[in-house]
Amino acid sequence: MEAENVVEEWGQVAAELRGLEAEYKRYLEMTENVVKQQKECSEKLKQCSSRMKRLGETCKSAKEDVSGDEKARFEHVLSKIEEKQDFLTCVDEILPKTNGVYLRVILGQINVSILNKAARYKYKEEYEHFKLVLTLITCLVSIILMFVQYRAIDASFHFLLVWYYCTLTIREHILMINGSRVKGWWVAHHFVSTACSGILLIWPDGVSYRIFRSQFVWFSLFLSIVQFLQYYYQQGCIYRLKALGERRDMDVTAEGFQTWMLRGLSFLLPFLFAVYFFQLYNAYTLYQISLHPECIEWQVPVLSVIFLVLFLGNTITTVHVTSGKLRQKASVLKYRLQKYVSSANVRDHSADNTPDPEDKKLQ
Repeated sequence: MEAENVVEEWGQVAAELRGLEAEYKRYLEMTENVVKQQKECSEKLKQCSSRMKRLGETCKSAKEDVSGDEKARFEHVLSKIEEKQDFLTCVDEILPKTNGVYLRVILGQINVSILNKAARYKYKEEYEHFKLVLTLITCLVSIILMFVQYRAIDASFHFLLVWYYCTLTIREHILMINGSRVKGWWVAHHFVSTACSGILLIWPDGVSYRIFRSQFVWFSLFLSIVQFLQYYYQQGCIYRLKALGERRDMDVTAEGFQTWMLRGLSFLLPFLFAVYFFQLYNAYTLYQISLHPECIEWQVPVLSVIFLVLFLGNTITTVHVTSGKLRQKASVLKYRLQKYVSSANVRDHSADNTPDPEDKKLQ
Protein backbone atom coordinates (compact mmCIF):
# COMPACT_ATOMS: atom_id res chain seq x y z
CA MET A 1 0.00 0.00 0.00
CA GLU A 2 2.82 2.36 0.82
CA ALA A 3 4.57 1.54 -2.47
CA GLU A 4 1.39 2.45 -4.37
CA ASN A 5 1.23 5.80 -2.58
CA VAL A 6 4.85 6.50 -3.38
CA VAL A 7 4.33 5.65 -7.06
CA GLU A 8 1.22 7.81 -7.19
CA GLU A 9 3.00 10.73 -5.57
CA TRP A 10 5.95 10.32 -7.93
CA GLY A 11 3.53 10.56 -10.85
CA GLN A 12 2.29 13.86 -9.50
CA VAL A 13 5.84 15.12 -9.00
CA ALA A 14 6.79 14.01 -12.51
CA ALA A 15 3.84 15.94 -13.95
CA GLU A 16 4.93 19.04 -12.01
CA LEU A 17 8.48 18.59 -13.30
CA ARG A 18 7.24 18.44 -16.89
CA GLY A 19 5.35 21.68 -16.29
CA LEU A 20 8.47 23.20 -14.77
CA GLU A 21 10.54 22.16 -17.80
CA ALA A 22 8.04 23.84 -20.11
CA GLU A 23 8.05 27.01 -17.98
CA TYR A 24 11.85 26.99 -17.88
CA LYS A 25 12.11 26.73 -21.68
CA ARG A 26 9.62 29.58 -22.03
CA TYR A 27 11.65 31.60 -19.51
CA LEU A 28 14.86 31.07 -21.50
CA GLU A 29 13.16 32.12 -24.71
CA MET A 30 11.77 35.26 -23.07
CA THR A 31 15.18 36.10 -21.62
CA GLU A 32 16.81 35.77 -25.03
CA ASN A 33 14.08 37.92 -26.54
CA VAL A 34 14.56 40.57 -23.84
CA VAL A 35 18.31 40.74 -24.52
CA LYS A 36 17.63 40.96 -28.24
CA GLN A 37 15.05 43.71 -27.75
CA GLN A 38 17.46 45.62 -25.50
CA LYS A 39 20.12 45.62 -28.21
CA GLU A 40 17.63 46.70 -30.88
CA CYS A 41 16.24 49.50 -28.67
CA SER A 42 19.76 50.70 -27.85
CA GLU A 43 20.68 50.89 -31.53
CA LYS A 44 17.46 52.71 -32.42
CA LEU A 45 17.95 55.08 -29.48
CA LYS A 46 21.44 56.01 -30.69
CA GLN A 47 20.15 56.50 -34.22
CA CYS A 48 17.20 58.67 -33.16
CA SER A 49 19.32 60.72 -30.75
CA SER A 50 21.91 61.38 -33.43
CA ARG A 51 19.34 62.38 -36.03
CA MET A 52 17.41 64.59 -33.59
CA LYS A 53 20.61 66.34 -32.54
CA ARG A 54 21.63 66.95 -36.13
CA LEU A 55 18.13 68.13 -37.06
CA GLY A 56 17.99 70.48 -34.06
CA GLU A 57 21.31 72.07 -34.98
CA THR A 58 20.10 72.51 -38.56
CA CYS A 59 16.87 74.19 -37.42
CA LYS A 60 18.69 76.54 -35.03
CA SER A 61 21.10 77.70 -37.72
CA ALA A 62 18.47 77.91 -40.47
CA LYS A 63 15.85 79.90 -38.54
CA GLU A 64 18.27 82.81 -38.12
CA ASP A 65 18.23 83.47 -41.88
CA VAL A 66 14.47 83.36 -42.42
CA SER A 67 11.35 85.03 -41.05
CA GLY A 68 7.60 84.68 -41.03
CA ASP A 69 6.08 81.27 -41.71
CA GLU A 70 9.42 79.60 -42.44
CA LYS A 71 10.81 80.63 -39.05
CA ALA A 72 7.62 79.47 -37.35
CA ARG A 73 8.01 76.05 -38.96
CA PHE A 74 11.58 75.71 -37.72
CA GLU A 75 10.53 76.74 -34.22
CA HIS A 76 7.68 74.21 -34.32
CA VAL A 77 10.13 71.42 -35.19
CA LEU A 78 12.47 72.54 -32.40
CA SER A 79 9.62 72.45 -29.87
CA LYS A 80 8.71 68.92 -30.99
CA ILE A 81 12.35 67.85 -30.62
CA GLU A 82 12.45 69.21 -27.07
CA GLU A 83 9.26 67.32 -26.22
CA LYS A 84 10.63 64.03 -27.54
CA GLN A 85 13.95 64.57 -25.75
CA ASP A 86 12.27 63.71 -22.43
CA PHE A 87 11.01 60.46 -23.95
CA LEU A 88 14.52 59.55 -25.15
CA THR A 89 15.85 60.28 -21.66
CA CYS A 90 13.31 57.89 -20.14
CA VAL A 91 14.22 55.18 -22.67
CA ASP A 92 17.92 55.67 -21.98
CA GLU A 93 17.35 55.25 -18.23
CA ILE A 94 15.53 51.95 -18.68
CA LEU A 95 18.00 50.33 -21.07
CA PRO A 96 21.09 48.61 -19.57
CA LYS A 97 24.35 50.52 -19.69
CA THR A 98 27.99 49.57 -19.66
CA ASN A 99 29.66 49.85 -16.25
CA GLY A 100 31.96 52.80 -15.73
CA VAL A 101 35.63 52.47 -14.89
CA TYR A 102 35.04 52.38 -11.13
CA LEU A 103 32.44 49.61 -11.26
CA ARG A 104 34.52 47.63 -13.76
CA VAL A 105 37.46 47.73 -11.34
CA ILE A 106 35.31 46.72 -8.35
CA LEU A 107 32.76 44.35 -9.89
CA GLY A 108 34.12 43.50 -13.32
CA GLN A 109 31.86 43.29 -16.37
CA ILE A 110 28.78 42.11 -14.45
CA ASN A 111 25.55 43.79 -15.54
CA VAL A 112 24.16 45.88 -12.66
CA SER A 113 21.18 47.29 -14.57
CA ILE A 114 17.90 46.55 -12.78
CA LEU A 115 15.18 45.94 -15.35
CA ASN A 116 12.19 45.91 -13.03
CA LYS A 117 11.04 49.42 -12.08
CA ALA A 118 9.75 48.33 -8.66
CA ALA A 119 13.03 46.52 -7.86
CA ARG A 120 15.00 49.59 -8.95
CA TYR A 121 12.96 51.84 -6.69
CA LYS A 122 13.35 49.36 -3.82
CA TYR A 123 17.14 49.41 -4.26
CA LYS A 124 17.06 53.21 -4.14
CA GLU A 125 15.03 53.11 -0.92
CA GLU A 126 17.50 50.63 0.61
CA TYR A 127 20.30 53.06 -0.29
CA GLU A 128 18.50 55.87 1.53
CA HIS A 129 17.82 53.63 4.54
CA PHE A 130 21.49 52.57 4.59
CA LYS A 131 22.61 56.22 4.72
CA LEU A 132 20.15 57.02 7.50
CA VAL A 133 21.14 54.05 9.68
CA LEU A 134 24.88 54.71 9.29
CA THR A 135 24.36 58.41 10.04
CA LEU A 136 22.61 57.53 13.31
CA ILE A 137 25.32 54.99 14.19
CA THR A 138 28.03 57.58 13.48
CA CYS A 139 26.26 60.07 15.72
CA LEU A 140 25.96 57.52 18.54
CA VAL A 141 29.60 56.41 18.30
CA SER A 142 30.76 60.05 18.26
CA ILE A 143 28.95 60.64 21.55
CA ILE A 144 30.57 57.53 23.05
CA LEU A 145 34.03 58.66 21.91
CA MET A 146 33.58 61.91 23.84
CA PHE A 147 33.65 59.96 27.09
CA VAL A 148 35.79 56.95 26.14
CA GLN A 149 39.34 57.57 24.94
CA TYR A 150 40.68 54.27 23.66
CA ARG A 151 42.65 53.97 20.42
CA ALA A 152 41.10 50.61 19.45
CA ILE A 153 37.60 52.14 19.57
CA ASP A 154 38.85 55.12 17.56
CA ALA A 155 40.30 52.76 14.94
CA SER A 156 36.99 50.87 14.77
CA PHE A 157 35.17 54.14 14.21
CA HIS A 158 37.56 55.18 11.42
CA PHE A 159 37.23 51.72 9.83
CA LEU A 160 33.44 52.12 9.97
CA LEU A 161 33.77 55.41 8.08
CA VAL A 162 36.05 53.82 5.45
CA TRP A 163 33.60 50.96 4.93
CA TYR A 164 30.65 53.36 4.85
CA TYR A 165 32.10 55.66 2.19
CA CYS A 166 33.42 52.77 0.08
CA THR A 167 30.01 51.08 0.15
CA LEU A 168 28.34 54.41 -0.58
CA THR A 169 30.43 55.01 -3.70
CA ILE A 170 29.63 51.53 -5.07
CA ARG A 171 25.90 51.90 -4.41
CA GLU A 172 25.86 55.40 -5.89
CA HIS A 173 27.46 54.23 -9.13
CA ILE A 174 24.96 51.36 -9.38
CA LEU A 175 22.14 53.87 -8.88
CA MET A 176 23.65 56.12 -11.55
CA ILE A 177 23.60 53.18 -13.97
CA ASN A 178 19.90 52.77 -13.15
CA GLY A 179 18.83 56.38 -13.68
CA SER A 180 19.74 58.28 -10.51
CA ARG A 181 21.33 61.67 -10.98
CA VAL A 182 24.34 62.08 -8.69
CA LYS A 183 26.74 64.37 -10.47
CA GLY A 184 29.84 66.48 -10.21
CA TRP A 185 31.52 67.21 -6.95
CA TRP A 186 29.12 65.15 -4.82
CA VAL A 187 30.41 61.98 -6.51
CA ALA A 188 34.05 62.94 -5.95
CA HIS A 189 33.21 64.06 -2.40
CA HIS A 190 32.76 60.48 -1.19
CA PHE A 191 36.04 59.36 -2.75
CA VAL A 192 37.85 62.18 -0.93
CA SER A 193 36.04 61.29 2.30
CA THR A 194 37.10 57.66 1.89
CA ALA A 195 40.74 58.73 1.58
CA CYS A 196 40.37 60.99 4.63
CA SER A 197 38.90 58.18 6.76
CA GLY A 198 41.58 55.75 5.60
CA ILE A 199 44.39 58.12 6.59
CA LEU A 200 42.75 58.72 9.99
CA LEU A 201 42.64 54.94 10.43
CA ILE A 202 46.38 54.48 9.92
CA TRP A 203 47.38 57.63 11.85
CA PRO A 204 49.51 56.27 14.72
CA ASP A 205 48.64 57.16 18.29
CA GLY A 206 50.85 60.01 19.40
CA VAL A 207 50.95 63.64 20.51
CA SER A 208 49.58 65.01 17.23
CA TYR A 209 46.73 62.47 17.14
CA ARG A 210 45.67 63.27 20.74
CA ILE A 211 45.69 67.00 20.01
CA PHE A 212 43.32 66.64 17.06
CA ARG A 213 41.18 63.78 18.40
CA SER A 214 38.60 65.73 20.43
CA GLN A 215 38.10 68.28 17.64
CA PHE A 216 37.47 65.51 15.09
CA VAL A 217 34.97 63.80 17.41
CA TRP A 218 33.01 67.06 17.74
CA PHE A 219 33.19 67.51 13.98
CA SER A 220 31.86 63.98 13.37
CA LEU A 221 28.98 64.56 15.77
CA PHE A 222 28.03 67.89 14.21
CA LEU A 223 28.34 66.44 10.68
CA SER A 224 26.06 63.50 11.60
CA ILE A 225 23.40 65.83 12.99
CA VAL A 226 23.46 68.04 9.88
CA GLN A 227 23.37 64.98 7.59
CA PHE A 228 20.34 63.67 9.49
CA LEU A 229 18.51 67.00 9.12
CA GLN A 230 19.53 67.14 5.48
CA TYR A 231 18.31 63.60 4.79
CA TYR A 232 14.98 64.21 6.52
CA TYR A 233 14.15 67.43 4.68
CA GLN A 234 15.55 66.30 1.32
CA GLN A 235 13.31 63.23 1.43
CA GLY A 236 10.28 65.41 2.12
CA CYS A 237 11.27 67.78 -0.70
CA ILE A 238 11.76 64.90 -3.16
CA TYR A 239 8.33 63.44 -2.34
CA ARG A 240 6.64 66.84 -2.78
CA LEU A 241 8.36 67.53 -6.09
CA LYS A 242 7.58 64.01 -7.35
CA ALA A 243 3.92 64.60 -6.54
CA LEU A 244 4.11 67.77 -8.65
CA GLY A 245 5.84 65.87 -11.47
CA GLU A 246 9.09 67.85 -11.12
CA ARG A 247 11.30 64.99 -9.85
CA ARG A 248 11.77 61.34 -10.80
CA ASP A 249 11.43 58.12 -8.79
CA MET A 250 15.18 57.42 -8.83
CA ASP A 251 16.29 60.81 -7.47
CA VAL A 252 18.30 60.40 -4.27
CA THR A 253 19.37 62.57 -1.36
CA ALA A 254 22.84 64.14 -1.60
CA GLU A 255 25.50 65.35 0.80
CA GLY A 256 25.28 68.98 -0.35
CA PHE A 257 22.92 71.60 -1.73
CA GLN A 258 21.42 71.04 -5.19
CA THR A 259 19.21 73.14 -7.46
CA TRP A 260 15.92 71.46 -6.53
CA MET A 261 16.56 72.00 -2.81
CA LEU A 262 16.09 75.78 -2.86
CA ARG A 263 12.34 75.41 -2.54
CA GLY A 264 11.66 75.04 1.20
CA LEU A 265 15.18 73.93 2.18
CA SER A 266 17.14 77.17 2.11
CA PHE A 267 17.15 77.19 5.93
CA LEU A 268 19.69 74.32 5.74
CA LEU A 269 22.28 76.58 4.13
CA PRO A 270 23.59 78.04 7.44
CA PHE A 271 24.10 74.51 8.82
CA LEU A 272 25.86 73.39 5.66
CA PHE A 273 28.18 76.36 5.65
CA ALA A 274 28.88 75.76 9.34
CA VAL A 275 30.05 72.25 8.44
CA TYR A 276 32.17 73.60 5.59
CA PHE A 277 33.88 76.16 7.80
CA PHE A 278 34.40 73.47 10.43
CA GLN A 279 36.30 71.58 7.70
CA LEU A 280 38.38 74.71 7.06
CA TYR A 281 39.05 74.96 10.80
CA ASN A 282 40.16 71.31 10.78
CA ALA A 283 42.58 72.08 7.94
CA TYR A 284 43.98 75.07 9.86
CA THR A 285 44.34 73.07 13.10
CA LEU A 286 46.13 70.23 11.33
CA TYR A 287 48.44 72.73 9.65
CA GLN A 288 49.32 74.19 13.04
CA ILE A 289 49.89 70.69 14.43
CA SER A 290 52.23 69.90 11.52
CA LEU A 291 54.42 72.78 12.70
CA HIS A 292 54.74 71.20 16.16
CA PRO A 293 58.31 70.00 16.83
CA GLU A 294 57.09 66.57 17.99
CA CYS A 295 54.92 66.04 14.89
CA ILE A 296 56.67 63.57 12.58
CA GLU A 297 53.63 61.83 11.02
CA TRP A 298 52.99 62.44 7.32
CA GLN A 299 49.26 61.99 7.93
CA VAL A 300 48.95 65.45 9.51
CA PRO A 301 49.81 67.67 6.49
CA VAL A 302 48.01 65.31 4.10
CA LEU A 303 44.82 65.46 6.18
CA SER A 304 45.16 69.24 6.32
CA VAL A 305 45.17 69.37 2.52
CA ILE A 306 42.23 66.94 2.30
CA PHE A 307 40.06 68.99 4.67
CA LEU A 308 40.96 72.10 2.69
CA VAL A 309 39.92 70.36 -0.54
CA LEU A 310 36.61 69.31 1.08
CA PHE A 311 35.98 72.87 2.23
CA LEU A 312 36.76 74.39 -1.19
CA GLY A 313 34.79 71.78 -3.14
CA ASN A 314 31.71 71.96 -0.92
CA THR A 315 31.70 75.75 -0.64
CA ILE A 316 32.34 76.53 -4.32
CA THR A 317 29.77 73.98 -5.50
CA THR A 318 27.10 75.15 -3.06
CA VAL A 319 27.66 78.84 -3.85
CA HIS A 320 27.63 78.12 -7.60
CA VAL A 321 24.41 76.09 -7.43
CA THR A 322 22.65 78.54 -5.13
CA SER A 323 23.64 81.65 -7.10
CA GLY A 324 22.64 80.00 -10.38
CA LYS A 325 19.25 79.07 -8.99
CA LEU A 326 18.73 82.56 -7.57
CA ARG A 327 19.60 84.11 -10.95
CA GLN A 328 17.15 81.76 -12.62
CA LYS A 329 14.39 82.71 -10.19
CA ALA A 330 15.24 86.41 -10.63
CA SER A 331 14.99 86.13 -14.42
CA VAL A 332 11.63 84.35 -14.14
CA LEU A 333 10.37 87.02 -11.73
CA LYS A 334 11.62 89.77 -14.05
CA TYR A 335 9.85 88.16 -17.02
CA ARG A 336 6.59 87.87 -15.09
CA LEU A 337 6.86 91.48 -13.93
CA GLN A 338 7.48 92.72 -17.48
CA LYS A 339 4.55 90.66 -18.71
CA TYR A 340 2.32 92.08 -15.98
CA VAL A 341 3.39 95.68 -16.74
CA SER A 342 2.84 95.22 -20.49
CA SER A 343 -0.61 93.69 -19.94
CA ALA A 344 -1.49 96.56 -17.55
CA ASN A 345 -0.39 99.10 -20.17
CA VAL A 346 -2.56 97.37 -22.78
CA ARG A 347 -5.57 97.52 -20.44
CA ASP A 348 -4.97 101.20 -19.72
CA HIS A 349 -4.59 101.96 -23.42
CA SER A 350 -7.79 100.12 -24.31
CA ALA A 351 -9.61 101.92 -21.48
CA ASP A 352 -8.45 105.30 -22.79
CA ASN A 353 -9.68 104.49 -26.29
CA THR A 354 -13.13 103.37 -25.10
CA PRO A 355 -15.68 106.18 -25.76
CA ASP A 356 -17.55 107.58 -22.79
CA PRO A 357 -21.36 106.84 -22.83
CA GLU A 358 -22.08 110.49 -21.96
CA ASP A 359 -20.15 111.57 -25.04
CA LYS A 360 -22.30 109.28 -27.15
CA LYS A 361 -25.44 110.90 -25.76
CA LEU A 362 -24.20 114.38 -26.56
CA GLN A 363 -23.47 113.24 -30.09
